[in-house]
Amino acid sequence: MVHHRPPADESRSTPELSPIPTAAQAARIAPASTPPELLRNFCIIAHIDHGKSTLADRMLQLTGVVEQRDMRAQYLDRMDIERERGITIKSQAVRMPWAVADDPALDGDPKAPVTPYALNMIDTPGHVDFTYEVSRSLAACEGAVLLVDAAQGIEAQTLANLYLAMENDLAIIPVLNKIDLPAAQPEKYAEEIAGLVGGDPADVLKVSGKTGAGVEALLDLIVRTVPAPVGDPDAPARAMIFDSVYDTYRGVVTYVRVVDGDLNPRERIAMMSTRATHELLEIGVSAPEPTPTKGLGVGEVGYLITGVKDVRQSKVGDTVTNSAKPAAEALGGYHDPRPMVFSGLYPIDGSDYPVLRDALDKLKLNDAALNYEPETSVALGFGFRVGFLGLLHLEIVRERLEREFDLELISTAPNVVYTVTLEDGTEVVVTNPSEFPGGKIKAVREPVVRSTILAPSEFIGAIMELCQQRRGDLLGMDYLSPERVEMRYTLPLAEIVFDFFDQLKSRTRGYASFDYEPTGDQVADLVKVDILLQGEQVDAFSAVVHKDQAYSYGVMMAGKLKDLIPRQQFEVPIQAAVGARVIARETVRAIRKDVLAKCYGGDISRKRKLLEKQKEGKKRMKTIGRVEVPPNAFIAALSSDSGGGKDAKDAKKK
Repeated sequence: MVHHRPPADESRSTPELSPIPTAAQAARIAPASTPPELLRNFCIIAHIDHGKSTLADRMLQLTGVVEQRDMRAQYLDRMDIERERGITIKSQAVRMPWAVADDPALDGDPKAPVTPYALNMIDTPGHVDFTYEVSRSLAACEGAVLLVDAAQGIEAQTLANLYLAMENDLAIIPVLNKIDLPAAQPEKYAEEIAGLVGGDPADVLKVSGKTGAGVEALLDLIVRTVPAPVGDPDAPARAMIFDSVYDTYRGVVTYVRVVDGDLNPRERIAMMSTRATHELLEIGVSAPEPTPTKGLGVGEVGYLITGVKDVRQSKVGDTVTNSAKPAAEALGGYHDPRPMVFSGLYPIDGSDYPVLRDALDKLKLNDAALNYEPETSVALGFGFRVGFLGLLHLEIVRERLEREFDLELISTAPNVVYTVTLEDGTEVVVTNPSEFPGGKIKAVREPVVRSTILAPSEFIGAIMELCQQRRGDLLGMDYLSPERVEMRYTLPLAEIVFDFFDQLKSRTRGYASFDYEPTGDQVADLVKVDILLQGEQVDAFSAVVHKDQAYSYGVMMAGKLKDLIPRQQFEVPIQAAVGARVIARETVRAIRKDVLAKCYGGDISRKRKLLEKQKEGKKRMKTIGRVEVPPNAFIAALSSDSGGGKDAKDAKKK
């Protein structure tokens, strides 16, 4: 049953609805304080690269909120880095009008009476590192479109997002995308999805985000399936902050979902956690460009501008209320994300430290999963210890800081949090290898994760071998179909933060998908490997590794540094040590100055005297000389490749 947009007709019950409304008309079709029964809040969830942003593009075109001449691929992906990588990093909310016939039997009849609805859609990221974005988006919705690629089927992150939606009691609409692909197998994967969510394979909607096939039917289904938001319009105003962004000219722009009451321009609002009060300068909706309105009512999603420049005043998860008639209690907020990976961020130029601090403050406003605290390193100076949700999150944050705030940064090797118990029972939490205590250690606990791997069944052996190398324990294995298998492993988090995903992809020819969630910690045989340059410890190169891998890490890092550190006028020993025991050594040979160049013949004793003098000078220099490690050497040595390679050669040239 396909619904066609009816042309404009004066006999229709809603004459103001034009066939292709412009962005300016969108606000008129769904005016401010739309009755909750005419609102539908939904988000699109899927694995990475299953076509969420493309489907969102078609919805924007069909509902007419984006003019054809303004349309571009990945319209809601606003950052350059998103467009370059082809991934969604930030959730984006947009309001769209859509009219549906009052009687489903009259779909397609141009004279059938229709009701205009307002759809608030949130396009979410698909990568596991941005799950917190997805969880906050789900809390602002009543329904979710679960999108699955008709050529690839269910992936690990599909399952994770589905479970998140179920925990939030959302209405789930299963949809198969990319049915236009030659490799698509819609019938096969429709059965797979139906078995997962419960239902009939015939009920799984088949669409193509690229061609637009089936998207109108999907919009109709959203209106009829997703429940209307529920709230008390007469109660004191309560709105949940689910996102915010910093605008250089307008200050903090806060995105909210109104739960009770209403918010109106020029009234004073209060943040319930910080008790800060502000005047509402502008209130509106994203359609998809910011469109001012006369207010927001129950169930509506929009933005607030107060002109406040202090980024700490607007906290994701906080409740906004009216300061004259405040609500008695705040909304539940969000579960704070727990950082999985820690890395130090240091400016190459030490004078950029205040700029980096301000940049992190502003970025945290836009990325609530970011955690950071000041840190000092002997080798790198002043910087910040930053907590991330994963390795891609680390990469994206560093790139955003460098691009958006014009900074040059060094990031130390990523590591996880360890709990060290000493012989006297004292517990030490270690977020940085330099904090690892010396002396007698009773036990070291490391975080573990429960991972889910989905892959073709032919790769079971390769996956098992990789997981065993990474100290994994098999929890179970299920066949989703004769060709696809789901494997569940317990893995130490430290073993997957470096290159586990890359190795998994290469061993399964790119077919495996991977997802994980923290499950606690376990006791492990871990040691701290220190890197010494001429007897001095360089804390940036220290690492906490499993005892069996300490030797290989020491040899690898010593070999890298030998290629990276410029030669001095004295010999420089590079040592890797566990406690007081040296486990690997390399030597940077000394540069020999030709002190005999000025001798034109003469007695040999004169030459010997000059050589002895040089020898004494080198001995003295070796005693008092310091080895300066160039910044480029840090960048190359802390990169994840296993040898010196091209980075080492480039750093040495510089």
